Amino acid sequence: MSTATASVSPGSARAARFVIYGLLLLFAFIYLLPFFVMLVTSLKPLAEIRSGNMLALPQSPSLDAWAKAWGTACIGVDCSGIKGYFWNSIRMVVPAVAISTILGALNGYVLTKWRFPGHKLVFGMMLFACFIPFQAVLIPMARVLGIIGLANTTSGLILVHVVYGLGFTTLFFRNYYEAFPDELIKAAQIDGAGFFRIFWRILLPSSGPIIVVTVIYQFTNIWNDFLFGVSFASGGGAPMTVALNNLVSSSTGVKEYNVDMAAAMFAALPTLIVYVVAGRYFVRGLMAGAVKG
Repeated sequence: MSTATASVSPGSARAARFVIYGLLLLFAFIYLLPFFVMLVTSLKPLAEIRSGNMLALPQSPSLDAWAKAWGTACIGVDCSGIKGYFWNSIRMVVPAVAISTILGALNGYVLTKWRFPGHKLVFGMMLFACFIPFQAVLIPMARVLGIIGLANTTSGLILVHVVYGLGFTTLFFRNYYEAFPDELIKAAQIDGAGFFRIFWRILLPSSGPIIVVTVIYQFTNIWNDFLFGVSFASGGGAPMTVALNNLVSSSTGVKEYNVDMAAAMFAALPTLIVYVVAGRYFVRGLMAGAVKG
């Protein structure tokens, strides 16, 4: 019985690479086009924007629209720009991400290394919570926030995002810790280490990749959230997304597209920075714990 070996000619390999890279460049261009339009529009004066070519580079670029969006743009009757709302979002996102990440890590630790009767049911219920739509929890959450006195506060928004994100963070850490060697935990127990000592000294220092994944996921979701922000905060306590919507939806005066785009860029910058700084660890963290051994 004879076997035949197929070989690929260098010309075919080059053609395949050309097609693959060409498609990747095309998709990257399509994906980045809105960002390019936002950026160049924010650098143009209004007269240049009204000329009609939104893809043209600015002839006389200026940061005036950025300065106005940050410090003097009118959002409703408040003409102090978006800076206050930007810091509202920072004050909401940082603790919400930190708390939901550490609680998710503790849950994943308990559900994999300190299993108890019914742990699969508990995990299943938390997993089910990941699929509950935002709209379904608005009225119950508003009621709870009113009872505990956190309605219309940044602390209330933090609580909402921690509770809603806990199912996802638990899922991430549970899958990651499932592949962590049980022998290491047993050895630490023999040496006298307790529940929290094992968590802080052994598991958490080894959880860098999945922590990055969780932080990126939670930061993006919480920062970009609009529904919870508009439902549970108002006025000067609203987050950035609500302020941006109010600024762009304004129907009085001259429509300043450059200011709107500059404000949108301010809203996009934090998530962009997070991805640039930690993005290389993202795929590594997603794959960590995918296989055992």
